[in-house]
Amino acid sequence: MTQPNSPSSAPDADAPLRSVHTNTFVQVLQQLGISLVVSTYQAGKVVVMRADGESVNTHFRQFRKPMGIAVSRSAASGQITHRLALGSGAAIWELHNIPDTAQRIPPVGKHDACFIPRAIHVTGDIDIHEIAWVEDELWFVNTRFSCLCTLDKQYSFVPRWRPPFISEYDLRDRCHLNGLAIRDGKPKYVTALGETDTPGGWRNDKASGGILMDIDSDEILLRGLSMPHSPRWYDGKLWVLESGRGSLSCWDGSSQALVSIATLPGFTRGLDFCGPYAFIGLSQIRESAVFSGLPLTQRLTERICGVWVVDIRNGETIAFLKFEEAVQEIFAVSVLPGIRFPELTEWSPELMGSSYVLPNEALVNTVQPSANWEFAETYFTQGNGLHRQGKLSEAIAAFRKCLDLQPTYLPARYNLGVILGDLGQYEEAETTLKQVIAAEARHAEACNSLGFVYSKQQRWEEAIAQYQRAIEIRPNFANAQQNLRLILAQQENLKSV
Repeated sequence: MTQPNSPSSAPDADAPLRSVHTNTFVQVLQQLGISLVVSTYQAGKVVVMRADGESVNTHFRQFRKPMGIAVSRSAASGQITHRLALGSGAAIWELHNIPDTAQRIPPVGKHDACFIPRAIHVTGDIDIHEIAWVEDELWFVNTRFSCLCTLDKQYSFVPRWRPPFISEYDLRDRCHLNGLAIRDGKPKYVTALGETDTPGGWRNDKASGGILMDIDSDEILLRGLSMPHSPRWYDGKLWVLESGRGSLSCWDGSSQALVSIATLPGFTRGLDFCGPYAFIGLSQIRESAVFSGLPLTQRLTERICGVWVVDIRNGETIAFLKFEEAVQEIFAVSVLPGIRFPELTEWSPELMGSSYVLPNEALVNTVQPSANWEFAETYFTQGNGLHRQGKLSEAIAAFRKCLDLQPTYLPARYNLGVILGDLGQYEEAETTLKQVIAAEARHAEACNSLGFVYSKQQRWEEAIAQYQRAIEIRPNFANAQQNLRLILAQQENLKSV
């Protein structure tokens, strides 16, 4: 085992999210030609782990309580196709890989995939846990209602299976159903923290009340597990994490027993495979009622959060990445095979607004713009974002670029005039706002803003005229009315002096 390398690269703003890793972690990603996607609901982040030279780039994206991750792969090659699903808060996000967009992300030529939101399905707060694609259908663990579900546009969710000991659907979490494994292209195994049928009943024996089930036969394969999680069918075997013991185990069908493969220094949750390696999420776990009394808390005084790589042939740890400070819990770990340096975006108007996916029959009849063609709307959106951030000089540059591309883009010209006025560049602000009014005589906002520019230069009569014009266009324009009252009151005060 090599010693941890220097801290993984992350923006300065994300300093509390820093991590360290072994040299071998980078080597594993490079040799397998993969990257990882990891969710941490405690930190509210999705983390893309990708090799970048001799270090691991940990790329953080903000989502509300991200939990289960499902990667769509082709059955023939096992390679990723085009979809990634994410359970987050009260919704499921579906993100699609758009390779052409990846090629446009700076630095150009570095990214080989870009996952952009395609759809969001609101489920309500169901404490969604693991999710998995079954061909084109997404299955997910509805932990609150103790069942497996699929999606339908007409409903929050559609229950498809529940444990036979659960007598009715109840949003109070009767058994803490949490893990889901797919075998031969269909849902096959689940884990739960208890075989209980009362609200929160699983909490009474969480240290040893966990179960592993076959959902085809409704048979409980194993009892007495300590917080089992992340069942997976891989390489002809059924694997499971016994989180309360910090272990990776394999179920022996002949002896009906669980065989421990590796014991790790944290609460094991989140599992995926590539080649002979298991990628396992580790959490520190909190000192709380939920996690107290577990074998792991008695065995380890110091627990670690990160991703461990275990050779399933011998149980040896060959690499790890360890988070420090802010990231304390991991839920899901998913491999992106064949993708080395992906981008993943949350709600990004700029990327989403300039990325298109069309059917082939439409695509062949679509004109491709030249490589240097740019979209005015992109710079308008960019300028608005910079304005909200208080970066006024950069916003001005974006609006100017928008107008260079499309001189008639009136909203950009108006916004430019407003910012110029805010910065005290009154002469250019006046010219710009007059251009807006010349193009749209009934632009009340431009009249009001021009009145402001005049008032700042003590050109009172011109300011009053513009405020009156704004109110004439829009009689209920409160801001213009207030500005007019203030300037008239100021004029009265000057007369009385």
